[in-house]
Amino acid sequence: MADPEFCVVCGRTGASLVDGVCADCASGRAALVTVPEHVELVACSGCGARLTGRRWDRAGEPLVVTAADLAPSLGVHPEAGVREVRWEERKATATVRSLVGDARVSFRGVERHVPLALDVRLVLRTCPDCSRKSGRYYTAIVQLRGPSERLAEKPRELRARLDRRWTALLREARPDWRGAISWREERPEGWDVYFTDTLAARSVARLAKLKFGLRPVESASLFGRKDGRDVYRVTFCLRFPRRPDDDAPAAGSGTGDAPVEP
Repeated sequence: MADPEFCVVCGRTGASLVDGVCADCASGRAALVTVPEHVELVACSGCGARLTGRRWDRAGEPLVVTAADLAPSLGVHPEAGVREVRWEERKATATVRSLVGDARVSFRGVERHVPLALDVRLVLRTCPDCSRKSGRYYTAIVQLRGPSERLAEKPRELRARLDRRWTALLREARPDWRGAISWREERPEGWDVYFTDTLAARSVARLAKLKFGLRPVESASLFGRKDGRDVYRVTFCLRFPRRPDDDAPAAGSGTGDAPVEP
């Protein structure tokens, strides 16, 4: 009978071996998960969006470092699978966060906990969307109006009713559509909602058609020229008819020149 194979490190027999080493010993000797000592996180000071390459995404808290922010910095052994990473902030200054982490890793059928530590330098900038919003830049307007030009309701009651319909509509809108809203202004005949992205405004208008059966009216006006091409601003008019539940008391109606909350 042949002698059983054994781990050349610990002498264990009966275990699965790779190059003469059992999984326990291999996991203790290999770098299963690594992180650099220092990383840089660029975040928008306004909305908290992160700069990844040339793209801003994942809006959040600008001064809070999350596991999603650190995931791209993880170096993982090709045979390891990361089950979970928990991070804890140990020290913080105005621009640097010192964190320690615990990575739960599976390696050749053995689960290990790998300690991690790194410093994150926070760099605050203003993303293009926030920059445009602060400068009152817009490419499209969504007009919220009553069923006709003739005002059958008092302006204040009309705006409160339209605000409730708009709030219900935004609950079903995609986050990036809501994120394109810059500000809104009250009018005697309703509201004007300003968007920094025309496609987002058009998508919201189409959503209103599906949800409320409206017929958005789209029009465009020449704004200027850029790179030798005409630039247009587009207006979408949404006319909301009265419904039986519109007589319910208003709750949380917005007023004034305030941003629309998602």
